[in-house]
Amino acid sequence: MTIRNIIFLGLILLGIVIAMVPENTTKPYKLTAEEMLVEVQGAAEMVSADDVAHWVISKDPSLQLIDVRSPDEFQTYHLEGAINIPLSVILKDEYQDMLDQGIKMNVLYSNGTINSHQAWMILRQLGFENNYVMQGGLNYWFDTIMNPQEPSVYSADEEFAKYDFRKAASSALGGGGAVALSAPAKTKADKPKIIRKKKKKAPAGGC
Repeated sequence: MTIRNIIFLGLILLGIVIAMVPENTTKPYKLTAEEMLVEVQGAAEMVSADDVAHWVISKDPSLQLIDVRSPDEFQTYHLEGAINIPLSVILKDEYQDMLDQGIKMNVLYSNGTINSHQAWMILRQLGFENNYVMQGGLNYWFDTIMNPQEPSVYSADEEFAKYDFRKAASSALGGGGAVALSAPAKTKADKPKIIRKKKKKAPAGGC
């Protein structure tokens, strides 16, 4: 999926979220529609499946995978270490401390990208930090990480490096592959920076 397609999809989802969320929550917005548009156009919320695979295999303690699909889909299959917060209940107060925090980097995923992107937009419009979306979702994960296709002989060295990493990742995660695991070929900058939230001050006065 190209950046242009991501932005186009994001604009559509932004309209859906703006139209639907007020009917489902009384939480005050912290970002305006205009501010959300700027963030959607930047596409900084997207992280690649290759990076997620690397973080999972290296057991990165700052990573928290959040599956926004239904409980039945989650039980059938989910990424290692993921927790299930379905999109339909993502605004419940019991999940707020997990979704609005400054300790871990939450990576949301669904089968594709639509539901996880909707979840991210809702959370971001409420001002929540440290939430990201796995590009392509599980469909792309299976196609590229678990079942990587060997590039043509005319492909760039970067593509072969990426393929070698994906074969090794597939092996480490329960698929095929049989090569030594190393960091994936980088296509973007460093891991997104986690924003530390300030601790809330205790109320003054006694009981």
